[in-house]
Amino acid sequence: MEINNLPFGVTDWESIEPTEHQGDSGMAYWRTQQFGTLRVRMVEYTAGYLADHWCHKGHILLCLSGELHTELEDGRVFVLKPGMSYQVADQAEAHRSSTAIGARLFIVD
Repeated sequence: MEINNLPFGVTDWESIEPTEHQGDSGMAYWRTQQFGTLRVRMVEYTAGYLADHWCHKGHILLCLSGELHTELEDGRVFVLKPGMSYQVADQAEAHRSSTAIGARLFIVD
């Protein structure tokens, strides 16, 4: 990741209107800021959320609350609790998210 031409700024995430994204089950609510090619999101998954696709995009993801299950296409599953993060490169390992209890995440991609 290379960050260029980005002056200092502050984001009040609560002031950003969320967009809804339906999963195979449950909902995702994204509050998104775009800084050039850098997308930064505060994401909330409802209890019972399961992503509707395998993601191939790279991310740096931090779990703020709840519990996130990240399944890789090869069958491995990783559980993130508050204070835990993962990072993956673009096109590196397909992954999808789910949560039984809901989760709030901070994601940079």
